[in-house]
Amino acid sequence: MGRQRTVQLTEPRALRALAHPIRLKLIALLRRGGPLTATQAGERIGESAASCSFHLRQLAKYGLVEEAGGGRGRERPWRATAISTEWATGGGDGESDAAETALARVVLERYCEAALEWLDRRGSEDPGWVEAADLSDAVVYMTPAELLELGGKIRGLIEPYLSRLEDPAPPAEGARAVNVIGIAFPLPDESGDEG
Repeated sequence: MGRQRTVQLTEPRALRALAHPIRLKLIALLRRGGPLTATQAGERIGESAASCSFHLRQLAKYGLVEEAGGGRGRERPWRATAISTEWATGGGDGESDAAETALARVVLERYCEAALEWLDRRGSEDPGWVEAADLSDAVVYMTPAELLELGGKIRGLIEPYLSRLEDPAPPAEGARAVNVIGIAFPLPDESGDEG
């Protein structure tokens, strides 16, 4: 099949299949360091080869991973089919909305877990990385169109760095994988006016 830029998930079953912490870890691992066998992946994420093999097969059903060729059984390598995954957010039927919410919840929990892990280990990190890391927030007034535009601009800023995931050459000296998380949502309307 070959690697593409983005996998679009539209079916509730595919959304629910990805809404699993081990599967999200496997996808992230393969995007950064694949191809890997189930055994290799298990060693890196602290899961058994059998568990990873099962979850990789489930991800393959929905086009998120594929066999990379070579090997047999749990020793066959797998690779991610894309460097990112997108799915619709709301506006579907009840089943689709519930599946999207379940996936978004697991993804958000993973983001929070990764950020907390960073806070726990930053005392042992290089001071340059500690200074460069960012944890910030802002409350601003925006229209839905402006928020949509802002999201597009943020993705545009990250785009040149995403192409590095597709480059077979090793990263530049001193480069590390960095998790850039964007979360923007409207706060409750305290005026009681939803318009």
